[in-house]
Amino acid sequence: MKKKLVSILLIAALTAAAAAGCGNRDNNENAADDKNTSNQENEAVDNDNGGEDDLIQEVSGSVYYLNFKPEQAQQWKDLAEEYSDETGIPVTIETAASGTYESTLKSEMAKSEAPTLFQVNGPAGLAAWKDYCYDLKDSAVYKNLKSDDFALISDDGQVQGVAYVIETYGLIYNKEILEDYCETNGAKIKDVSEINSFAKLKEVADDMQAKKDELEIKGVFASAGMDSSSDWRYKTHLANMPIYFEYQDDDLDTTDAIKGTYLDAYKNMWDLYITDSTVEPTMLSGMTGEDAAAEFSMGEAAFYQNGTWVYNDIAGNDVDDEDMGMLPIYIGVGDEQNQGLCTGSENYWCVNKNASQDDIDATLHFMEWVITSDRGRETFRDEMGFVTPFETFTEEYQPENPLVAAANEYIDSGKNSIPWVFSTIPSEGWKNGVGSALLEYAQGTGDWDAVKKAFIEGWESEYRAVNE
Repeated sequence: MKKKLVSILLIAALTAAAAAGCGNRDNNENAADDKNTSNQENEAVDNDNGGEDDLIQEVSGSVYYLNFKPEQAQQWKDLAEEYSDETGIPVTIETAASGTYESTLKSEMAKSEAPTLFQVNGPAGLAAWKDYCYDLKDSAVYKNLKSDDFALISDDGQVQGVAYVIETYGLIYNKEILEDYCETNGAKIKDVSEINSFAKLKEVADDMQAKKDELEIKGVFASAGMDSSSDWRYKTHLANMPIYFEYQDDDLDTTDAIKGTYLDAYKNMWDLYITDSTVEPTMLSGMTGEDAAAEFSMGEAAFYQNGTWVYNDIAGNDVDDEDMGMLPIYIGVGDEQNQGLCTGSENYWCVNKNASQDDIDATLHFMEWVITSDRGRETFRDEMGFVTPFETFTEEYQPENPLVAAANEYIDSGKNSIPWVFSTIPSEGWKNGVGSALLEYAQGTGDWDAVKKAFIEGWESEYRAVNE
């Protein structure tokens, strides 16, 4: 398994972001020469000079991007409008509703005016769309990648997808609330740094929940909403933990049949989220991602499972930047003392090879403009808050994001990042089955055995359906 290599490279990329994966291929001399040549060309081209104009004159098609991230929908539209104003190349941006990307993509790809630019979430997502993917080996986005581990590369060397953002998630916490808790009588810790295991996290959370009135909070954890704007945090991101540790035990990087070795640990963390919460478990079906973000940003909850991408949603309210920290998601498994945050990508750009060549050329130009122009890089930095795997994003184009800073602190301290293995989940159907079972368990209308069944049997059946 190559999980150690991938983890090291992800760490290297984030470390570079502080200071300044999923495919495999031989790094031959020709590939290295191509990248070096591209870098020299990029350095020679001024985004505001005639070289750009010459390239634009050769492009006559249009772009249709089906965006995956609802939280960046307007930002993509604004950026596309500026690109079109500058180049004259039409760009359409459509955004799938949260949790519906796969079904929306299927519907849009069946139309005569199909997306020219779409995305997959990793190797499992690519399986359904590999026959639609244009080979990006000669593209600027590929040649500017820091490492091939941020590309999806087929066995015959075709570059089918390129990651455009690297992200980190964990337990975002309010430092001020934790400091207030440490001053209470009988506090289980003197400093948040003592929370370095599930056992300690549970001990602290249970005590804080009992003292929530004294701490003037509604609950320890922001609501674990299970509508489509929020449930991915648990059926995907939390589920990553038991999947990762099972893979680690069995030296796997994917599987056609998950065993569920650590589902009891998964249950323990889910139980903690729904009991030491701002709301009763019976209310979770109606709670949204916006509700959870608001609870945390208004100082009503001490912890909030989410990632670096959520900073813009919680900034500027009652929690100051200096009071935002992140902890690993501990589930009581592995070397918790040295555990870091969850780092990876599920955002891989793919170009539709069935589009006309003019539209493919326009799409490749748009992608290049996004990662090389001042406006594109500033939008990624300031509005989207992205950390990217591209060499064009030098130090001045890194986001000022306290959650990214927290992620880098874990890396600098030598903690072991947890890779995003949820990209190997066989389908969106599997996630939905697990999510429904989690909600029914929380509401008391189902039991944990149903979660296990959805997790284990659902994996096998969905894998078989997708790979038949």
